[in-house]
Amino acid sequence: MVKVTLKDGVFWVGVVDWNIRDFHGYITRRGSSYNAYLIADEKTALVDTVKVAFCNELIEHVSEHVGLDKLDYIIVNHVEMDHSSSLPTIAKLAKNAKILSSVRGKEELIKHYGSEFERVETVKSGDTLKLGKKTLTFLEAPMLHWPDSMFTYLIEDKILMPNDAFGQHLASSGRFDDTVDQEVLMEEAVTYYANILTPFAPLIVRKIEEVVAMKLPIDMIAPSHGIIWRKDPMKIINAYMDWCTGKAVKQKAVIVFDTMWGSTDKMARAIGEGIASQGVEVKLLKLRATDNTDVVTEIVDAKVVLVGSPTLNNGMFPSLGQFLTYITGLKPRGKLWGFFGSYGWGGGAVKGMVKTAKEAGFDVMEQSIELKWVPTEEEMKKCFEFGLQIAQKIKA
Repeated sequence: MVKVTLKDGVFWVGVVDWNIRDFHGYITRRGSSYNAYLIADEKTALVDTVKVAFCNELIEHVSEHVGLDKLDYIIVNHVEMDHSSSLPTIAKLAKNAKILSSVRGKEELIKHYGSEFERVETVKSGDTLKLGKKTLTFLEAPMLHWPDSMFTYLIEDKILMPNDAFGQHLASSGRFDDTVDQEVLMEEAVTYYANILTPFAPLIVRKIEEVVAMKLPIDMIAPSHGIIWRKDPMKIINAYMDWCTGKAVKQKAVIVFDTMWGSTDKMARAIGEGIASQGVEVKLLKLRATDNTDVVTEIVDAKVVLVGSPTLNNGMFPSLGQFLTYITGLKPRGKLWGFFGSYGWGGGAVKGMVKTAKEAGFDVMEQSIELKWVPTEEEMKKCFEFGLQIAQKIKA
């Protein structure tokens, strides 16, 4: 492996997963990486490990710098298994290393990997670890995105290692932000935020504000997935603030729908034409042709989301049920939601979708449209007019 150096004595020792395409339901078309970092000073520390399938690569990469039996510390920022499942093997080889985690991290390590991890030592926000000339400090970040999550900060080199925050699922031969395509980078960064961290937006804002208040200078952000931000670390911090607070939202509507015999499709197109006629951006995303991962990403900067379904067995179409389960779990904030659909001899889809959205606490429009059988020319005009009303709400 070509050695990847962040700063003098600080190295990337992770692995690139070029082939992964599904990350617990999140589609990763461009692969991913599992980033681990080695800090070599008078004492050495390994920050995070990797997915167990890549354990031998991690061992090889660490061993190019130091023998595992010479490791002094292993720091576990997050116990999720893409970061920790090789830890039992690494811990056996690095038998002299102390393992550090948050209090909740220790509980989770014992539950995941057994009583041998009762030896884990815990740290809390503000604790420091002196390695020699280099000093680590820790910042607990519960629910970003597990209860155990924490950040590790290398004081002298001004490197923040926040594990799952500020990452992307992006396999690349380049390890830094200035070595990859910027458009691809930000596309994957917002997709990562949208599908993993959206539920925690208020917590993210508070944590960023906490870091700012601590006046920690940041030269680099080294996350657990994707590239390392060294050219402009504030770029991703500012982007997160915009996504979390709704500053990124623009005059845009997303129409998410599925169709059985084409009626709901016709409605979606007519509504979309009404919106677009007012100069408002609109995206039509048909489920079964578009993955939920991409739908959620499009919703991040939209003001209005319209959801359409045909009625099947007195309820919504299965693909809509799956989508609403996914999106209500993510809880995107600051969106206005509207619903429409078609039916044959009996309705039910729109009613069910509205109920689900309201129970999730979404801001739901009072008006909805549900049409019987194939929409007539007059009914298509009503859909167009519905789109006009949506455009007016967006512009207002």
